[in-house]
Amino acid sequence: MTVVDAAKSPYAELVCKQEWKRIPQGFQGSQVLRNLLCLLFLLVYDVTLCGNLLIITLVSTSKILHTPMYFFISQLSISDILLTTNIVPNLLHILLNNGAAMTFAGCFTQFYFFGTSETFECFLLAVMSYDRYVAICNPLRYSSIVTNSLCVQLVSMCWFLGFLISFILTITPLTLYFCGINIIDHFFCDLVPLLELACSDTFIVHLELHIIGSITILIPTTIIVVSYTSIVQAVLRIPSSTGRQKAFSTCSSHLIVVSIFYWTIFSVYVFPTKGQTSAMSKIISLLYSVLTPLINPIIYSLRNKDIKKAVQQTIHKR
Repeated sequence: MTVVDAAKSPYAELVCKQEWKRIPQGFQGSQVLRNLLCLLFLLVYDVTLCGNLLIITLVSTSKILHTPMYFFISQLSISDILLTTNIVPNLLHILLNNGAAMTFAGCFTQFYFFGTSETFECFLLAVMSYDRYVAICNPLRYSSIVTNSLCVQLVSMCWFLGFLISFILTITPLTLYFCGINIIDHFFCDLVPLLELACSDTFIVHLELHIIGSITILIPTTIIVVSYTSIVQAVLRIPSSTGRQKAFSTCSSHLIVVSIFYWTIFSVYVFPTKGQTSAMSKIISLLYSVLTPLINPIIYSLRNKDIKKAVQQTIHKR
C-alpha cells in the first residue's frame, strides 16, 4: 500500500485547506470504467443484503432451522451485513467522484466497525468448527453439550472480543500525530495505509497490531485445525462410504467459507507478499470485505437441503 503523490491528486488543494481530511483514492481509471465498477459493486451489495437478510429471516421463522448450526450462520450473516454496509456505500461514493473526502473521526469509525466484524468472524468460524466437531465426534451427546444457552454465550463472547480488540487497535493510533497531505491509496480506511500517513513514530502501534492481530487470527485457526483433524479421523473410521460422505457434507460449506476467509486475511495481515502492489492489496481486500459477504449466503444456501426446504415452505405459505 502506497500513499499517492499529492501533486498528482486533484484533491491536493482541498486537503491542504482541511488538515483533518482523509481521502481514500479507491480505484483509479476512466470515468466509464469507474461507473461500470460502481454498478457492479451496487449489484453485489444488493445481492449480499438480500441473501444475508433471507438467511436471518429463515433462521428466525422456520422451525427446522432452530438449531445451533443455523443460529451461528445467522450471526455470520449479521456480521456480513455490518461489514459490507460499512465498506460498500463509501466505495460507491469514491468511484463516482474519483476519490472522496472523509473526516478524521469518520475514517477511524469505519476502521473500528471493519475490525469488529472481521474479528467477530474469526472467532465465530472457530466456534462453528467446534460445533461441527461435537456433532460428528460426539453425536449422542451433541444436544446436551451444545445447548441454547452455550450458543448464546459463545456468540456473545465473539461479539465482545470483536468490539474489544477493534477498540484497542483503533484507540492507540489516535495518539499519533498526522500531518501533511493525507491521501490514502485504498478504498477504505484500513489501519496499515493509515499508519503510513503518521508523522510520529509508529513502532508501538505496529508492534501492537502484529501481536494482537496474530493472536486474534492464530488462536481461532488452531481451534479450526484441531477440530477438523479430529473430524477427519472420526469420519475415516466410519465403515460405509455413504456415512462418510454424509458426515463430510455437514461441514463442507463451513470449510469452504473458512478457507476463503482465512486465506485472504493471512495474505494481507499475517504473511503479506513482499513487493505487493497497491492494486493487488486492493483486490485481496475486496475478497474479504466485499465478495466474502456475498459468497457466504450462497454457499450455505446452495449446499444446504434444510435451507432449501425452509425456502420452499415459506413460499408455499405465502
